[in-house]
Amino acid sequence: MNALRLGVVMDPIESINPKKDTSLALMQEAQNRGWELIYLEMNDLFLRDGQAEGRMRKVSVKDDYHNWFTIERDYRANLSELDAIIMRKDPPFDIEYIMATYILERAEEAGVIVLNKAQSLRDVNEKVFTAWFPQCCPPSLLTRSKSAIKDFLQTHHKIVVKPTSKMGGQSIFVIAKGDPNTNVILEELTQRETCYIQCQAYIPEIVTKGDKRIILIDGVPVKYGIARIPGAEDHRGNLAVGARAEGFELTERDKWICAQIGPELKKRGLFFVGIDVIGDYLTEINVTSPTGIKEIGKIFQINVGAQFFEVLESKISLRKSKL
Repeated sequence: MNALRLGVVMDPIESINPKKDTSLALMQEAQNRGWELIYLEMNDLFLRDGQAEGRMRKVSVKDDYHNWFTIERDYRANLSELDAIIMRKDPPFDIEYIMATYILERAEEAGVIVLNKAQSLRDVNEKVFTAWFPQCCPPSLLTRSKSAIKDFLQTHHKIVVKPTSKMGGQSIFVIAKGDPNTNVILEELTQRETCYIQCQAYIPEIVTKGDKRIILIDGVPVKYGIARIPGAEDHRGNLAVGARAEGFELTERDKWICAQIGPELKKRGLFFVGIDVIGDYLTEINVTSPTGIKEIGKIFQINVGAQFFEVLESKISLRKSKL
């Protein structure tokens, strides 16, 4: 039986942090299960006469923080040669990212399983898609109107404002009523009212309980997650900016939120998703390159990657049985 072939579209593999990179963890699990690994960057994706092609770099990976990958072969081929492709390119979510999803969508139409589904990556903004589940969320506002944001601040006294296309805590501000920096922050984020931004009522539990990351695989949550606790000099619960990670078991409220959103994620082909929960509220639905499985695995001694591939392999087996 031929090995299953996995393509991973990601940022340059030499630039990742091997101690915590989720893409690398998934690649290691796939390799351990006998998959052949193909590494691609955005520059490696092509659309030629309607056919999705790629510069394929066959790669092997290892658990070595100094030497974690080896390129074994470099060639060009149709993406339809792959069984599955994981799209793990980090934001910003821009027109170049959208172009890549068009290429991946053509690969899907040729029979490749693409995770997450290309059209859904275009349709689902990580900051805005929470609006589909208002029962789970804090008071929120999507606008580019400075006066609307200031009215929102007047109502809620303390708010969080953030751009819609970035990640890792970039350009996220907390504004309190009366803050003399309010105007300049809003002018900068909205680019003088030409860009939409997401605003949410401030949730004070961020300070003590952190920003909880929960992983869902095909709409089903992993039993454990990590809470990112902000440092003393930063309000952001992001590991990328120095927050510390603490493990937790999902609460009943966490499970309820997952039950609210899980079926919709599954329907849209959003196979691997990381949601952010602060206190009792859903704040983001991360679909591009969610992280956290290495931290969860280290704290709780579980293999989230194995859960990922068990579900994926069952999907591939089911698809092949229908051919």
